[in-house]
Amino acid sequence: MVRDERTFKIIGAAIEVHKELGCGFLEAVYQEALEREFTIQRIPFKAQPIIQIRYKEQLLNKTYQPDFISYDEVIVEIKALDKLSGNEQSQIINYLKASGFTTGLVINFGANSLEYKRLIYTNKAPQSV
Repeated sequence: MVRDERTFKIIGAAIEVHKELGCGFLEAVYQEALEREFTIQRIPFKAQPIIQIRYKEQLLNKTYQPDFISYDEVIVEIKALDKLSGNEQSQIINYLKASGFTTGLVINFGANSLEYKRLIYTNKAPQSV
């Protein structure tokens, strides 16, 4: 497995937020705190960008809005759940399909220890790494 410096830095920022706040807050609190930590650590990001979805080369009216796009190519979705399930992984896979990006992170602040999953999506099948 190749170490991805971008996701390594994003996860490090999330660890810092979790260390400071712990678990128990709403997702919106972690969203704002992670934005501030990204700024402190100079991690480039766009908060809640709109991702257009295409169907047969035409844009649909429905869009996706992930929590962050970082480094202009990594989708970051945050959660505040007791534990991650397969639903969150499906959500990030759909974001990756719609955006054309290959790398996504699901980060869960709701557990006692920070949980995260990095997904790599190719046209074949998503891989959890």
